[in-house]
Amino acid sequence: MSTPHNAPNARNNVLIAAACAVFVAAMVGAAYAAVPLYNWFCRTTGFAGTPQIAATAPNHVVERQLKIRFDANVAGGLPWKFEPEQNSIKARIGEVVSVEYRVINQSARDTVGIASYNVSPPTAGAYFSKINCFCFTEQRLRSGEQREMTVVFFVDPAILKDSEQDDLDAITLSYTMYPVRQPEAPQPQSAASAPPPRS
Repeated sequence: MSTPHNAPNARNNVLIAAACAVFVAAMVGAAYAAVPLYNWFCRTTGFAGTPQIAATAPNHVVERQLKIRFDANVAGGLPWKFEPEQNSIKARIGEVVSVEYRVINQSARDTVGIASYNVSPPTAGAYFSKINCFCFTEQRLRSGEQREMTVVFFVDPAILKDSEQDDLDAITLSYTMYPVRQPEAPQPQSAASAPPPRS
């Protein structure tokens, strides 16, 4: 038989267990939310060299030029050749520029890749704005297929108001292609494994 003083202890144990369960659930939820929140923060502020996304071009161009370098990388597991059509250009601040990247599927099968990007130095990310880009869009290439992909960008004239960028003379735009795992197609059922016909 339980004594009366055990009842408060039991209630305390239940409350502690419930509090722990709520805490664990909150931590799991925070972990899932961390990545999209971080991505949103980077896109909004240019943190970690994340370029901005722009709908329109700036309304003026200045004579100061920057060297824009282009870099291309392919992650392991993706049999592609990926490269910019030119290694670098000179661009005026505020000038809208279009450049091409070329990708070739060097495997004997269809493959799918997706590109992520950043700029360096990271502090330039807040001023490097893309109008059009192939990033974060799945690219499916047939065996041996070659594709030209365009990125359209400008360096925001607001960079001139940032004294930390006074000595900046070059920005590197870097892309990395990653493989995208595709769901396996269902295999046709062999005659041996097919269920016997009903009589």
